[in-house]
Amino acid sequence: MTDITTMEDLLRDAPTNWGKWGPDDEVGALNYLDAAEVLRGAAQIRSGQVFTLQRLIGDPKGDPVWPGRSPAERTMIMDESHWDGADAPAAPGGLHYADDKIDAFLQGSTQYDALGHVWYGGKIWNGYDARTTIGGLDKASVEPIAERGVAGRGILLDMARFRGKKTLEAGETFTHEDLEACAAAQGTAIEPHDILLVRTNFLALFHERGDAFYEDFCEPGLTYSPELVRWFQEKEIPNLVTDTIANERTIEPETGFALPLHCALMRNLGITLTEICDLEKLAASCAEDGRYTFLYTAAPLKVHRATGAPVNPVVIK
Repeated sequence: MTDITTMEDLLRDAPTNWGKWGPDDEVGALNYLDAAEVLRGAAQIRSGQVFTLQRLIGDPKGDPVWPGRSPAERTMIMDESHWDGADAPAAPGGLHYADDKIDAFLQGSTQYDALGHVWYGGKIWNGYDARTTIGGLDKASVEPIAERGVAGRGILLDMARFRGKKTLEAGETFTHEDLEACAAAQGTAIEPHDILLVRTNFLALFHERGDAFYEDFCEPGLTYSPELVRWFQEKEIPNLVTDTIANERTIEPETGFALPLHCALMRNLGITLTEICDLEKLAASCAEDGRYTFLYTAAPLKVHRATGAPVNPVVIK
């Protein structure tokens, strides 16, 4: 690894799915989730239990965000106090109402990344020129993902429980082999086209530690290896969903690079990344009944030319 100084060096021989779904594709590996895959996901439904995975925006305990981003700010625009004065608004019939707005990073809560969100070497997903991102993503924005929607068989990989921990530790790593071992311990194999939900419970530390959470910030997660990337390509994984802010270990230990899997999986293979999910109620249910597969569905907000968008994924068991 001593001669590797750039992301291009690291991923020079990495596999790619560019062109696999044609020169105009903007949703990448989500193409694997055809009608048959939706039905395979629906076949996992047994009890009809519903779980929503979005973290609360405006949590009184604080909202975890990527360092440098600010949490969402909700502002009240209209409420009952606006009818206290003589110049109060008047609606026919005397209706009163409340209104508010939100100022937020589109990736400042539970969210989907657009495939054009991260790149290197001047090219984003499918070989589009990185200059198509100027002023907004003309290619591979979150809009095509939102238009399409996501549905298929999901599998929870509870790495924290598998390792016997309340939460994984900062910088703790695991591999695709660890994911398979976790699945085996749970009694369900990872199958081609599965949507992977990986639980670390690391963000529980955000509420425990406050500002100290961001000191020497390095989340736990998957870490780059050529074997891991090939595994994701061969398994034809469409979507990686985690309860961390950035899906992978923040800094790759071998090279010191930031977020190489964003480049190897999303930019090169077209795998959609979903971040900052709340998996706790789902994980408790799976541990209780021993069923770790389900129908996973999601539809990020339709935002034109956006690099990502908030989402409230829905799981049905």
